Amino acid sequence: MQTIQPRRRSKPPIAHGTPRKRHADTRVLNGRARALAKSTVVSARHRGARIHVAMTREIGSRILWGEFAPGEVLPNEAEWSRRFRVSRSAVRESIKVLVGKGLLTSRPRIGTTVEPRERWNLLDRDVLQWYSAMPAKREFLRAVQEMRHIIEPEAAALAASKRTSAQMAEISGACLAMGTAPTLVKRVDADVRFHLAILTAAGNEFLIPFGFLIESALASVFDYTTRGREDLAHAQRLHENIEAAIRNGQPQRARLAVRRLLGNTDDFIVRKSRPAARKRASSKS
Repeated sequence: MQTIQPRRRSKPPIAHGTPRKRHADTRVLNGRARALAKSTVVSARHRGARIHVAMTREIGSRILWGEFAPGEVLPNEAEWSRRFRVSRSAVRESIKVLVGKGLLTSRPRIGTTVEPRERWNLLDRDVLQWYSAMPAKREFLRAVQEMRHIIEPEAAALAASKRTSAQMAEISGACLAMGTAPTLVKRVDADVRFHLAILTAAGNEFLIPFGFLIESALASVFDYTTRGREDLAHAQRLHENIEAAIRNGQPQRARLAVRRLLGNTDDFIVRKSRPAARKRASSKS
């Protein structure tokens, strides 16, 4: 008896170079949203991190860097899940975190939109870290320097009046470590410790947590202003003048010393941001 084999449904031949059809997305996405949705969020640099943590970092960074403008609608939950091959729960968790940080808002029938910039919690440690890592640093550096001008001179004056011996030892030790640091990384680390120690020595309970909040911002500024700098000896003397004024209990001198340091940093940022300076820096690297 002849065995009848089940008939297989043959697939229609696909012409060489003919793209497969894709189902059209019924949701209309703007160009930047569509481009972001097609990118790889969970990239190699995020291996080992939990999926939603990696997604939160990537989406938050893109918002801060301007790929999504305030008021723009993000891809919906199903779109994120399909594009990045992650569960909807991971997408939901990332969006919830970004809503909590003031970057996004989620409304029924509207979707998830980017909040106005003034509602972003820029003092959130994650948000500040994403902001400091943006490729175009000029606006970030300007904002941080303005904040430093408002806070640091008076903090140094308070430290000169209120510091303890232990706090002074921390300030002096960080200043010494800056001058003897063998690498850029160690110098930047000592520079951050120096300024945070002054905020602590000011003796105001609100300044201490504030210092830890802006730690990553300070590190980013110091890395930028130290890299490729030819007058490190002068910058070191400016720090030593601050240390001496605090150690000798001279509030007005400490205040002026900090202002001189900040002015020097402002001038360096302006010089380095000029096209000719950027070209020289890139040729050295």
